[in-house]
Amino acid sequence: MTTTTPAPHAPSSSRKEAAFSVNGMDCASCVAHVQKALNSTPGVINSNVNLARGRATVEYADGQVTLDQIATAITASGYPATPESPAVSAGNTEQQRLQRQMAHARIWRNRAILGLILWAPLEAWHQLTMFNLIPHWQYMDWALFAGATIAMIFIGWGFYRGAWNGLKRRTTNMDTLIAMGTTVAYLYSAVALIGQAYGRWTLDDSHLYFTEAIGLLALISLGHWMEARARAMAGSAIRELLQLAPTRALRLDQADQPQEVNVDELLVGDRVLVRPGDSIPIDGEVVQGRSAVDEAMLTGEPIPVTRSIGDMVIGGTINQDGRLVVQVRKTGQETALAQIVQAVEKAQASKPPVQQLADQISAIFVPTVLGIALVTGVGWWIWGTTHDWPQVQTWGQIAKTVCSVLIIACPCALGLAIPAALMVGTGRGARRGILIRDIDALQNAEHISTVVLDKTGTITQGKPAVTKIVAIARGGKNPDGSNFAGSEDEILRLTAAAEQFSEHPLARAIVAYARQRGVKIPEVDHFNSQAGLGVVAEVEGRTLLVGNDALLQSHGQVTSGYPPQSAGASTIVHVALKQPNGEVDRLGLVILADQIKSDSASAIAALKTMGLQTVLLTGDNKATALAIAKTAGIQEVLANVKPREKAAVIQSLQRNENYDPATTRFDPSQSAKARKSRVAMVGDGINDAPALASADLGIAIGSGSDIAKETGGIVLVSGSLMGIATAIKLSRATMKKIRQNLFFAFIYNVLAIPLAAFGFLNPLIAAGAMALSDITVIGNALLLRRTKID
Repeated sequence: MTTTTPAPHAPSSSRKEAAFSVNGMDCASCVAHVQKALNSTPGVINSNVNLARGRATVEYADGQVTLDQIATAITASGYPATPESPAVSAGNTEQQRLQRQMAHARIWRNRAILGLILWAPLEAWHQLTMFNLIPHWQYMDWALFAGATIAMIFIGWGFYRGAWNGLKRRTTNMDTLIAMGTTVAYLYSAVALIGQAYGRWTLDDSHLYFTEAIGLLALISLGHWMEARARAMAGSAIRELLQLAPTRALRLDQADQPQEVNVDELLVGDRVLVRPGDSIPIDGEVVQGRSAVDEAMLTGEPIPVTRSIGDMVIGGTINQDGRLVVQVRKTGQETALAQIVQAVEKAQASKPPVQQLADQISAIFVPTVLGIALVTGVGWWIWGTTHDWPQVQTWGQIAKTVCSVLIIACPCALGLAIPAALMVGTGRGARRGILIRDIDALQNAEHISTVVLDKTGTITQGKPAVTKIVAIARGGKNPDGSNFAGSEDEILRLTAAAEQFSEHPLARAIVAYARQRGVKIPEVDHFNSQAGLGVVAEVEGRTLLVGNDALLQSHGQVTSGYPPQSAGASTIVHVALKQPNGEVDRLGLVILADQIKSDSASAIAALKTMGLQTVLLTGDNKATALAIAKTAGIQEVLANVKPREKAAVIQSLQRNENYDPATTRFDPSQSAKARKSRVAMVGDGINDAPALASADLGIAIGSGSDIAKETGGIVLVSGSLMGIATAIKLSRATMKKIRQNLFFAFIYNVLAIPLAAFGFLNPLIAAGAMALSDITVIGNALLLRRTKID
């Protein structure tokens, strides 16, 4: 639940953000009180209060307010708060939060057990005597009085304490309703019983509500216990993710001897030993060793990746088969896992416009219910007086209806409707490598009709790879004058030799391919790189020319031809020998391409199955773009688009402007009159950031630039495009649950309160219904865990 407060006059550089654990929040009214306390604290800029997680995130002006002052302000509102330390690992922070939640749940469990022990036998005894199944005991009413008194003292004190704390601060909360409801039932019954003892009233057992008072406390405590358990389950996805990161690490000392320490004790620059089979304890850089690392917990990808010296590794991933020494680069809340949790928690704290209405209702909910209860009591007093009811019957009806109204009213469901669904939905996404940043991303993803994809690094691998080698038959002469008739392996061997000292991406791709094929690369006697053309190298007595056709033409007359090759989406590297007489003999070609990712085609097919239009948006030439689009199965292509033009193209798509296949552009003069399209942009680079921001939904590839990730509303950590369809399906399912929960919460209160006011509900039924409303909302959200999104 989020409220934005006016920013103080402080420079943006002084703004900081901190998280606080907040205890004791049970309903939306509690959130409103915490929010009010934060809003009235000087120096607080923005604040998010998450009921489901018992957590507040606060943006504040550094220098105007301290963390202790903010925590004191929250605590003073009746909800003890402590700042979360950024030095503590995310896993330990989450574990501490879980321990607090479970301790809170145990308190409600113990109260529920005591209540049920008191209520069940007394209620059974009471019912049996009412139906004359057992003899009536003359002191039975006093036994009920004694049981209710014990329940009010040992179970009700928690509600009374909460209500009293609110009263001292001139506020009301859920405890106010429960305390008043049970007190009405108990006090009326006590007065009636004492009045009967002194001969002032004559009544039967049906006019006493001692068992109802005990049952109310028992059922409400049971409901709170079940709700607390359900909340813990709703946050299990993030917790399970964090639990993968170990709490202990083997830190190497100056003598390279390992010492076991807590992960929280690690500092940037420390070296840790990671044995085969161990989980990597912290984010860092590999400084020794080579191993396959299972990163499925972070990216969702099942295939391990090889990590060696210079590679970064993430805490929580699993070292499979090699010994690694990792130098710590990030600690505490700066680690990748902690960042994921922070992003998910921000999403869980966000809210749609309809939640703002729920917040406004929750803020006045308890006072309104108290007013309704007062009107109900007065109404039944007038009714009983005008219809000549016996006084005991009138007051009994007042006690019954007022108690039912106070008990059945439930702001909890309103407060939990959206956070519960967001917790489960965003948590499930995080476990699959999909980070959903906020509620806007969920809402927009639900209605997407067009998906625009960048080419390089998004659909493709983002780096060139050798796809083909062409050897020209009898191409060129050897130094001894014999004809050169090299095989593909020989062409690759010589080309790799010439390129091995070049820093060009194409050169690195050729050398990597040769080493992968097990080719022994010979030494180079002389090497010269010619910018924009290629390289000239002396290898085994030969002068090799490796580069584009212009390089060959610049070194003499090219004597031998080669079969025509269609470049398409590929790049051709020419390989030739320069003869002493100045002639240039072609030896062959090395063809490279930025190949599409293995799952790009299947991801595009999944989007088509969902009825979504796909568009390729790239700055590359039309031929390359069309070749990539054909391979991936993309319907439309926009090529030769400069980075600064990408945002404008997105806006054209949103306006439904007609697409011209001949120019691969949109025609603004023939804008379609249909309603605007909802467009998602998928990209990974800095040049994609404006388009990501302009789109209705920005989806950033996790392997891309930080700017792209910051701009995207959804981040695909794994870089796999399969996450697009999964994210959209998850968004649709989550928004559906949110709407269902809001409907349940609103319709429950709209129907339940009038029924209670008109006397159609017994207080026990009211208590059961109130507990059931919370459980229904959380249980419905938990069904998201079973929704099929693959």
